[in-house]
Amino acid sequence: MAVDLHPSQCDAEEISRTFQADIDHGLEGGDALARLERYGPNQLRQKPPVPLWRRILRQFQDPLVYLLLVAMAISVLAWFIEGASGVPVDAIVIAAIVIANAMIGLAQENKAEGAVAALSAMTAATSTVLRDGRLATIPSDQLVPGDLLVLSEGDSVGADARLVESTNLRVQESSLTGESEAAEKDPATITDLVGVGDRRNMVHKGTAVVHGVGRAVVTATGMDTQMGAIADMLDSTERSASPLDKEIEKVSRMLGLLVIGIAVVVMGALFALSDVSNASDAIEILLLGVSLAVAAVPEGLPAILSLVLAMGVQSMAKRNAVMKDLHSVETLGAASVIASDKTGTLTRNEMTLRTVMTSSGTINLTGIGYAPDGHVEGSPDEQQIEEARLVIAGGAIANNAQLSDAAPWTIEGDPTEAAFLVAQHKIDGIAARTGQFERHAEVPFSSERKLMSVAGRDAVAGEVLVTKGAPDVLLSRCAKRRVGAHEVALDGDTRAELLDAVERLSGEGYRTLGVAYRLLDAPADNLTEDDESDLVFAGVVGIIDPPREEATEAIAQAHSAGIRTMMITGDHPRTAAKIGSDLGVVEHETGALTGDEIEALDHEQLRDAVRGVNVYARVAPEHKLRIIDALQDDGHIVAMTGDGVNDAPALKSADIGVAMGITGTEVTKEAGKMILADDNYATIISAVRQGREIYDNIRKFLRFLLSSNMGEVITVFLGVVLAGVIGLSGSAEGLAVPLLATQILWVNLVTDSGPALAMGVDPADGDLMARPPRDPSSPIIDRDMWWRIIFIGSIMGAVTLLSIDMFLPGGLLTLHAENLDVARTVGFTTLVFAQLFNALNSRSATHSAFRNFGANHWLWAAIALAVVLQIAVVHLPFMQLAFGTAALHWKQWAVAVAMASVVLWAEELAKLARRGLSR
Repeated sequence: MAVDLHPSQCDAEEISRTFQADIDHGLEGGDALARLERYGPNQLRQKPPVPLWRRILRQFQDPLVYLLLVAMAISVLAWFIEGASGVPVDAIVIAAIVIANAMIGLAQENKAEGAVAALSAMTAATSTVLRDGRLATIPSDQLVPGDLLVLSEGDSVGADARLVESTNLRVQESSLTGESEAAEKDPATITDLVGVGDRRNMVHKGTAVVHGVGRAVVTATGMDTQMGAIADMLDSTERSASPLDKEIEKVSRMLGLLVIGIAVVVMGALFALSDVSNASDAIEILLLGVSLAVAAVPEGLPAILSLVLAMGVQSMAKRNAVMKDLHSVETLGAASVIASDKTGTLTRNEMTLRTVMTSSGTINLTGIGYAPDGHVEGSPDEQQIEEARLVIAGGAIANNAQLSDAAPWTIEGDPTEAAFLVAQHKIDGIAARTGQFERHAEVPFSSERKLMSVAGRDAVAGEVLVTKGAPDVLLSRCAKRRVGAHEVALDGDTRAELLDAVERLSGEGYRTLGVAYRLLDAPADNLTEDDESDLVFAGVVGIIDPPREEATEAIAQAHSAGIRTMMITGDHPRTAAKIGSDLGVVEHETGALTGDEIEALDHEQLRDAVRGVNVYARVAPEHKLRIIDALQDDGHIVAMTGDGVNDAPALKSADIGVAMGITGTEVTKEAGKMILADDNYATIISAVRQGREIYDNIRKFLRFLLSSNMGEVITVFLGVVLAGVIGLSGSAEGLAVPLLATQILWVNLVTDSGPALAMGVDPADGDLMARPPRDPSSPIIDRDMWWRIIFIGSIMGAVTLLSIDMFLPGGLLTLHAENLDVARTVGFTTLVFAQLFNALNSRSATHSAFRNFGANHWLWAAIALAVVLQIAVVHLPFMQLAFGTAALHWKQWAVAVAMASVVLWAEELAKLARRGLSR
């Protein structure tokens, strides 16, 4: 069904002919089924589910996992060359780590997807259509082009459609246009092709009818709708890798080069300097290379990182923030800009009557939203209150909205009209008065007249006509004005003063509506536009979509944390500027940059503009994308919040897309990396704090793991280089290594993993929200941290080798000559305890380990478990056999612990020096 012109440019007869629609009887059932078969379900395109095997394979796509697989392959090869006797313990342990890590990642991915699916689950939408001459309610996904939609208040529009009839129809289109006010609809043909927000004779999928009734011919379904076009835009928007992804990839590359470099150099030197006369010697050198590889690679890092991020995700989910991607938790913590949609995100999306202006002055009402909790502010005189009562009563009478009378308070109909109903509960006696009005006739609101009138009998005033609408239009129909209990003539000067006052209200971001009345001599059963004359002007109200109170506080917290908040909306610039000022997005009310102005700027000019502008109005989806791109090009990490379909492309392009879980559309939830289950802007700040804490804790356990692994590398490397000095070269085994590969694996898996995981939930070190966001270009492991890693690793390696030396004959500091197994076990135990002391060091880069010494109970539990396991691996016979250890005397244990504690004291002195230099 091709249309040469856009449906909005075609008249009703042409639409009916083109789409073979019957406006009087609707489609026949058989024809509708045939069209459904032809056009397919009225659904947005969904990505096919990823097969389980691909999801499992994806868990292994990590550089550190690649290193472990290489180490496992070398271990298997060495075992095979050695005769394949027994079992390849090293290879089995590494394989178990890799598989366990994959299962953890898969389980967490399933958990996150399940949470998102639970948020997205909604009752299937339905639509009312005319079929076979009768009204029928059908699932919206069964709508087809040519169907006749029957629309009424509260309906969700199931497809794009061309209006053919309407009465006082208004549609809430904020999910597409960003406009908080409902759009007025009219079936009149539009000559020119206009934008979505100006297509008054069209209704669109995903919008909602808030007032009036209408009928419309469906012109597009599924991906052919306006919502489908925006969803299609997402396919061409690339999602960038998170900063943490990039940092871990960089660290992995460095570790890979370290493994290859050290292993090649050591093995090459040994082949060159040793007398390699048989395969056994070659195997020993190869095993040494495996030992070095195992020592250099923190095997537990992928699993620990996934678990720490997973715990962060679970903690955030309890606070109503659901993360779809683990690494996005940390990214949010690094955000320097939060670019937020206004309607429903920073504001409540609940129109509220805040001020009433009458002849005697202005009064303000407290309270926000649809809950009628509030009162008259201050102490106005009785005349002002009576005039305000009359204005609100008139607006509540000339009204077609409904307000529930039980908590939670909800409305049906136009939110602007509902604001009058809420306000009537806030002024004494007003509810009773509206209940005493019996309506006889109505002239519906129209955009041309900008007025609505009702006539009926009031129990107090008798027969009366009440009109509300645009103040300037209404004043032109008025001959008098109400002052107290009297009606006085409305002269030109007073009319001008009233218009100036209305303009001031509009400049403050209010939507203004005037109310007027005229007493009638007889009941008006047939009301016309001609009756809207010789009116008595009662006053004007100011209505606004109020900011969320928690959003104001959250923006202040973001500001103190060095995070810039920007508001991006489709609203009028003056409204946007007012809301931005009220929320604290800008310190003083300034102008907003509009979509038209953005359109006139090239990329460089826009990048300059976004550095100083925090409020944007009348923007389209493509403008949001340009703003996000300009911010990112300027070096910012951007979090973009939103709930409407028009926000989805920008959400996907942003570093963190934050979708609303309650009011957000399915397209928006799909595009976002994070979903707010409570639609609360303050939850974002809580998530930022959590992200910063997670980033700090990642640095803590990276500092711990890498310095510990550095200690293992230095131990093995110097143990070979200095074998003659410390007595290893005189061993009966020939070429002896200070630690066995299985012992190094034991250290990495048992001693490293528990404390590192406990550091992932370490309490925050200081006030996280009192410092600016980290520089996105700064590495997670900076130069200072690398020096500390090398410093601690060197001390750890030195004390381990000295402990071995103390119990080998021919060494530097021989205390008591023992066999190699005992000496190696002492060194092994020293290294284990050195890493446990290092865990205490690593909780802070500057503060003493004794500060908040017992705050992390999980860390102490992990240390205690590691001590118990170390005692077991030293003294249990079957573990001695598996790990090549020997039982130790208590004096040897004391030497090991004392030597290990040097790591703690050395770092304490280094921290003391750093604190002194910083002062």
